[in-house]
Amino acid sequence: MALVKTEAAAQGFTQLPAMRQLWFMIAIAASVAVGVSLVLWMQTPNHSLLYGNLSQKDAGQVVDALQTANIPFKVDEGSGAVMVASSQLHQARLELAKQGLPAGSGMGFEILQEEQGFGTSQFIETARFQRALEGELARTIGTMRNVEAARVHLALPKRSVFVRERDNPTASVMVNLFSGRSLDEEQVASIVHLVSSSVPHLQAEAVTVVDQRGNLLTRPRDREGSAPGTGQFAHTRQLEQSFVQRIESLLSPMVGLGGVRAQVTADIDYTVTERTQESYNPELAALRSEQLIEERMGPGGLAQGVPGALTNQPPAGGVAPEQVAAGTEGAEGEANGDNGKGETSGPSSRRSTRNYELDKTISHTRLASGTIRRLSVAVVLDDKPGAGGAREPWAPEELERFTALIREAVGFDAERGDSVNVINAAFQQPEAMEPLPEPALLEQPWVWEAARWGAGALGLLILVFAVLRPALQQLAQAGAKSAAMVPAAAVATGGIGEDQVSLSGGGQARQLKGPGQDSYQGNLAMAQSVAGEDPKRVAQVVKNWVNEDG
Repeated sequence: MALVKTEAAAQGFTQLPAMRQLWFMIAIAASVAVGVSLVLWMQTPNHSLLYGNLSQKDAGQVVDALQTANIPFKVDEGSGAVMVASSQLHQARLELAKQGLPAGSGMGFEILQEEQGFGTSQFIETARFQRALEGELARTIGTMRNVEAARVHLALPKRSVFVRERDNPTASVMVNLFSGRSLDEEQVASIVHLVSSSVPHLQAEAVTVVDQRGNLLTRPRDREGSAPGTGQFAHTRQLEQSFVQRIESLLSPMVGLGGVRAQVTADIDYTVTERTQESYNPELAALRSEQLIEERMGPGGLAQGVPGALTNQPPAGGVAPEQVAAGTEGAEGEANGDNGKGETSGPSSRRSTRNYELDKTISHTRLASGTIRRLSVAVVLDDKPGAGGAREPWAPEELERFTALIREAVGFDAERGDSVNVINAAFQQPEAMEPLPEPALLEQPWVWEAARWGAGALGLLILVFAVLRPALQQLAQAGAKSAAMVPAAAVATGGIGEDQVSLSGGGQARQLKGPGQDSYQGNLAMAQSVAGEDPKRVAQVVKNWVNEDG
């Protein structure tokens, strides 16, 4: 029956005018194209952006890695962005991150390997080296866990032969952090010392680090004698937070998690004091130098002899001066000795000068700043759980015990004026959090997938049952009508005989009998059956009839 309908549709199609045949073929082709597009659209997964704004080198490396991992992808022709299936987006990013892709477009020392043009000046070579150094530092900083990308700017002054006119280099670092990430003080200090150690004559104080939001991450150095700066304030907050953590970690196991609240206020002395002291120890005296002067004169204390040149003559008898002096000293010794006569020598004098050195100590002391002047500790304890789930206050003895523990934890010093206050109060219990609402039906990922498949299937059904099937049915009906008209026309013309029409084909012969033998309905059914089985034969017979009648 389906074959009969198909042949009837083909027969009906041949009976249409040429223009209608053309439009019918165009409609059939469009319907088939729409059906194929719907099927492909149903099978195509949703794509999400993997990475955008990639350089050609990075995009090629990413595409090669995706092909190696057998991850389907496509490249946007307009923007060049790489896109993968939404279900494999995280897998693709993990696979690329494992291979260190994308590597970025930073330039390092590889730019020094590029061929330089003839006549390159020293200024260009210096600039290329500085750019390469900045790129290498940016790459190194970018490998840190919380840093997505980094840029480094170096200000390297030209070196001068004069020491007094020498300027020190400076550096600025811009870090682009991942969403929700931050750098602690140790990581910022590591970046500062990394840059300062990589550039000659660059001090750590001359390196500035900022993030993508414009926040200054490096702590400015506070000048001595100035008002408390950011560094001092941060140190005070850090010290107070350390005391709070000590108290809470000490009391939480006893009062329960969340049953203690503590606040500590620290008065810190940031005064910078320098003292120089010079002291002497009189008990440790030492003789440094001594000068002794002694004078002696002859008996009577008066000059003797005749004035003139004779006084300069040597003694009589040619006695040597040493012997004379020796004899004189012997005479003086006898005069000074106890000779029983009580005679004494001439006048004499003796002077002595002695210099002593005392023990001297010079000490220069610079007292460290940041000492604690006073601590004020305030602690609030929640009621303890009692029998039957009820809560009851702590006993005074227990509060005293807690107070003693807190004093030991913070290093309580009564001479310093420290104070610790512990009270007991019932905490307000927080209200139970409402459960998170379930995502709406349209927010479910499977809903859109099912809607896409449903829309595609509905479009195919509409295309088949509303377009193709009615068109084929019309063609089949038109073909059946044309086949039925063939035997009727033959009987009416009587080309072969009014009582009998013979159709032969394929070794078989069928006769259409006249009204005297069978009814008209039987002949019509026979003609339709013959036309359906062999329409070409029927068409040939009709053609022969037309030629014979003509």
